[in-house]
Amino acid sequence: MSASPLLEQLIEALRCLPGVGQKSAQRMAYHLLERDREGGLRLAGALAEAVERVGHCESCRDFSEDPLCPICASGSRDRSLLCAIESPADRLVIEQATGYRGLYFVLQGRLSPLDGIGPRELGLDKLAERLASGEPRELIIATNPTVEGEATAHYLAQLARQSNVRPSRLAHGVPLGGELEYVDRGTLAHAFGSRTEIPS
Repeated sequence: MSASPLLEQLIEALRCLPGVGQKSAQRMAYHLLERDREGGLRLAGALAEAVERVGHCESCRDFSEDPLCPICASGSRDRSLLCAIESPADRLVIEQATGYRGLYFVLQGRLSPLDGIGPRELGLDKLAERLASGEPRELIIATNPTVEGEATAHYLAQLARQSNVRPSRLAHGVPLGGELEYVDRGTLAHAFGSRTEIPS
């Protein structure tokens, strides 16, 4: 028990972050109060402003301060390509690692009936509207290869086909530069089962 109720309140507030337990929250709180009060004030201000002003893009559901995020507002993106992803972090990774120039739809999760996450929570009614608009010709499904991610991918593929949009799925399997003896059994089995012909 701390002698300071405010310190306890700060530690408890820091525990809302993912992966931050009691000890980590305590270290963070002590660091801010002992060594970086100015940084703590900047953090508090940035957090308060972000929580107040950052919402969701009306088109893709990514985080945005404006009604349309910069990607959806850009005239240089290929509007015939739509990539469905689970989180804004996935969009960032795709933008940094690939030359993808299409648009996105951020699910903000994946289907998980046990957790009460169904099609409505993922905004799939809005996705269905976008697909039915005739603008996208391909839906690139980039959900994670988990049980929930695969179920979500299957649902999204059906949704795309209903609007005559071609669904495609990111390839999964042996990583580039990987060696077979070090690849886990599940990944290797999936890669072996979804092998493709080598073009001539």
